[in-house]
Amino acid sequence: MTLGTNGAGEAGSWKLGGDLAVHRLGYGAMRLPQTGEAFAADAVPRDRDEAVAVLRRAVELGVNHIDTAAFYFSALRSANELINSALAPYADDLVITTKVWPGRDPSGEWSYAEPHQLRGQVEENLRQLGRDHLDVVNLRVPRRETTVSVAEHFGVLAGLRDSGLIRHLGLANASPAHLAEARSIAPVVCVQNAYSLGAPREDTEFLRSCGEQGIAYVPFYSIAGAGREAGATGAEDARVLAVARAHDASPAQIRLAWTLHQGPHVLAIPGTGNPAHLAANVAAASIRLTEEELALLETPDGHLANETAPVPA
Repeated sequence: MTLGTNGAGEAGSWKLGGDLAVHRLGYGAMRLPQTGEAFAADAVPRDRDEAVAVLRRAVELGVNHIDTAAFYFSALRSANELINSALAPYADDLVITTKVWPGRDPSGEWSYAEPHQLRGQVEENLRQLGRDHLDVVNLRVPRRETTVSVAEHFGVLAGLRDSGLIRHLGLANASPAHLAEARSIAPVVCVQNAYSLGAPREDTEFLRSCGEQGIAYVPFYSIAGAGREAGATGAEDARVLAVARAHDASPAQIRLAWTLHQGPHVLAIPGTGNPAHLAANVAAASIRLTEEELALLETPDGHLANETAPVPA
């Protein structure tokens, strides 16, 4: 599978908040600071020159939506600092999305900010990125399965938006109830949740609901699925392999293409520190799946459902 002539733009665009136009195939920076599993205690810092080169190549390939966070770091490497070094001064059309509420201390231990601490997290992102405002800030809910209220935290971010430090607000790891609560306080331009082929029906219903409300849905782990921070592991579903063969593509590319087929409001943010994987991810923006292929991939009891094969190297 080769790159289309428009690179990341092959999948079309979406306007976050009605004014920030982004290509629907973006880039996630979580894997950038290290090799191997993100956030692992023994993570090996990625070669700095390689990381900078990947970011610059992403922009050359048409990526103009980068997802990051101040807590994306390993020993010696910070995703935000790498983005700043590689891409500043930033192009006018580059949209950088970050997230707050979780935080990590220098040892990597996690904590969650109190409402009054959110301004400090926002300012830390501003310093690391070298910006005077943040394009989009997602309030990342600590645990998706909880019924925790987001009102107090989101209200603080709404105030920072009103003061000009933030342009638009979003949610991550959110439920429909969180979205409704947040929207009663300030506009929400995106929801960033784990979502991949085989997701539960209620997740798909939430994705559709976001589209009906004009809100972008931004899946993470769309390639890794259950592998999450560790990446794709184990055997690949034979249905995915069959569709991949038909398109001369990799299973990862088919999973990305399937993600982009879920609606014009769906934005993909695959992450990698490998230049070859980056090019392959961007090439997935050109894949057009047929109705028959979509039906095959989305049918839980399809005739290939129980046939698996090792993931190709």
